[in-house]
Amino acid sequence: FGEEAPLVGYSGSGTIFFRSCNLLCSFCQNYDISHDPEGGEVAPKELAVMMLSLQRRGCHNINFVTPTHVVPQILQGLLIAIEHGLIVPLVYNTGGYDKVETLKILDGIFDIYMPDFKFWDAKWAEKFCEAPNYRKIAVAAIKEMHRQVGDLVVDESGIALKGLLVRHLIMPNDVAGTREIMEFLAEKISKDTYVNVMDQYHPCGKAMRDEAINRRITRTEYINALRFAKEAGLHRLDSLL
Repeated sequence: FGEEAPLVGYSGSGTIFFRSCNLLCSFCQNYDISHDPEGGEVAPKELAVMMLSLQRRGCHNINFVTPTHVVPQILQGLLIAIEHGLIVPLVYNTGGYDKVETLKILDGIFDIYMPDFKFWDAKWAEKFCEAPNYRKIAVAAIKEMHRQVGDLVVDESGIALKGLLVRHLIMPNDVAGTREIMEFLAEKISKDTYVNVMDQYHPCGKAMRDEAINRRITRTEYINALRFAKEAGLHRLDSLL
């Protein structure tokens, strides 16, 4: 129930976390999961059983968190799950650091794409996430995601059925480049892009040792981020204000 309202609805999002990540964010709030590649192995059949169990429990969707590095295994599990009656929407919940070639393989399989757009300035992405060319890769990935599924579509209860939902975590001292990211989404994707402008940053892991990001954001920084989004023309904002 900790996801965005269109995913959670009234019965929850069926979230499946994968250990490790193709990003190494120094401030990751799931540091123990994302930075440790050692985890229990799950066979495709077992993964399919998880999906079907979540569907039976009433979840509105199956939400794959950090799926980029395990796409082949997910697809194997999906083949089995769909054969056995999986019908709820599938969510690709990613850090945005995805190759277009990978995403094209997923065209027609995933209903909802939920990428982060973490940084506009490549130097910060490389410093804090060890992700060279992050902006270039994220821009291309988000364009491809939108090409496949379009803007977010919800039903009469506000529950997501299909489309793009972008997350952006506001960072201290504007190291994330929030204004530029909002302008990109409005101008190059769609002014109808659903954006979660997130204020929950708090320094974790190695971030505590870096003066640029070793504090929480201020209320002023949050208000400014929302202003940047609205000034860019974005109007579907998941925010606290």
